[in-house]
Amino acid sequence: MRLAFILSEIGSGLRRNLSMVVSVILVTFVSLTFVGAAGMLQMQINQMKGYWYDKVQVAIFLCSEGSTAAGCAGGPVTPEQQESLNGLLESPAVAQYINDFQYESKEEAYKHFKDQFSNSPIVDSVTPDQLPASFRINLKDPEKYQIISETFSSQPGVETVIDQRQLLERLFSVMNGASLVAVSIAGVMIVCAILLIATTIRLSAFSRRRETGIMRLVGASKTVIQLPFILEGVIAAVIGAALASGTLWAVAHFFLGEYMSRQYPDTAFISSGQTLILAPALLILGGSLAGISSLLTLRRYLRV
Repeated sequence: MRLAFILSEIGSGLRRNLSMVVSVILVTFVSLTFVGAAGMLQMQINQMKGYWYDKVQVAIFLCSEGSTAAGCAGGPVTPEQQESLNGLLESPAVAQYINDFQYESKEEAYKHFKDQFSNSPIVDSVTPDQLPASFRINLKDPEKYQIISETFSSQPGVETVIDQRQLLERLFSVMNGASLVAVSIAGVMIVCAILLIATTIRLSAFSRRRETGIMRLVGASKTVIQLPFILEGVIAAVIGAALASGTLWAVAHFFLGEYMSRQYPDTAFISSGQTLILAPALLILGGSLAGISSLLTLRRYLRV
């Protein structure tokens, strides 16, 4: 009997304040979408780190015409210096840190440059002589970069030693910044959702003040009086959270999975299945915020 009464009260409240309920759903949807987007960004960053850190190389760029580095005071790298560097890479002291390495000539560097910037007008202004030859090294442990850098930076014929992880760290820093922005916006939107839920519950309680007054007189418990109002806010918030979860799944499936993965086949993107991990957290977060906000509002307004 009580369950039927509570359900009828919930339905009545949702019908009476339909526009406000829709507003709660939309605000909750937007705020939790930003929360989920921040979570997706972190998942993508971790995925890319695990994928790219195993593929990044250390590049030892050799001196060429016009190099101004201290190690290039004698001019472009000589065949003897190149052979010496190759021998050092194969020596036991260095080889223990290396999986493999390969020499990239100026012509090969130019070919890779053209492939990478094929759609850019800068290709027409670069010649093979402007690109340095290099040794490309795959390390067993990327954290051992400093050993390679210290070993080769002072060698004759070496212009500079570059760890590609440094370039990736800049990208990941930008992505982390975007994640923080998403969290900040989500925080503002969550505050708006809490205030809107509180307003909705207050209006719902005001419109039913006669019924709640009668319920007090006949001795109804606090739970029976408050529960319909609380569940109204929770239901609206959970619907918004479900819409946010569905949106994140669609973004991962259609945008990342079908579009971005085709445009950038060498990049590891998160799957739509991975985003489903966020759904329970969003549902719990939305329901909890709505429940707590509704309860606090009712205690102040109904004073039961």
